[in-house]
Amino acid sequence: MSALRTVSDPPREAEDAHVIEESLRVPERFGVLYDRYVTDIHRFVAGRLGTQAADDLTAEIFLAAFHGRADFDARRGVVRGWLYGIAANVVAQHRKRETRQLQIMRRAAAAEPADTGHEDLVTGRVMAASVKGRLASALDAMPDADRDVLLLLALADLSYQEIGQALDIPAGTVGSRLNRIRRKLRAALGGANPMLGEAHG
Repeated sequence: MSALRTVSDPPREAEDAHVIEESLRVPERFGVLYDRYVTDIHRFVAGRLGTQAADDLTAEIFLAAFHGRADFDARRGVVRGWLYGIAANVVAQHRKRETRQLQIMRRAAAAEPADTGHEDLVTGRVMAASVKGRLASALDAMPDADRDVLLLLALADLSYQEIGQALDIPAGTVGSRLNRIRRKLRAALGGANPMLGEAHG
């Protein structure tokens, strides 16, 4: 995971912004951005809500981006962060599904279910089985704002600047929130931090 990077590749940033501008005159050009980022956006949504929801919501995210492309302002950030901001907003509208998955994660800590569905597959990707229950409780108790920062880093691998753009907060605030989140997760998980990939991060 390249969580320590702070900027994206400048040529890609400029090219993305140029594609947005071109798409205002030639709508088909927006397909370049879809092809470039659909896998990343789908992976992020799937990590939050499950693959089935991601299949539907990814299309909704890009449709919203297409209709709102005239509002993109390159002075405020890069296209990648803008797309993740839209994705975060769409995911926020489906919090009930996320809550249901956290409940499933807690039950999975006590016993393996007889019939495993996509919820259990998501669980397996996010954390080791030995800490399912504790991590689920920690995520469930976490303020929404902190959870968004954590999952944009852990699931989407965004830089601090991109997370800040997606959530409309300063990059410095992202860093301070992550420091606080790491401390809380380490305490909840006995020193382990599977969401961020290392115990000392």
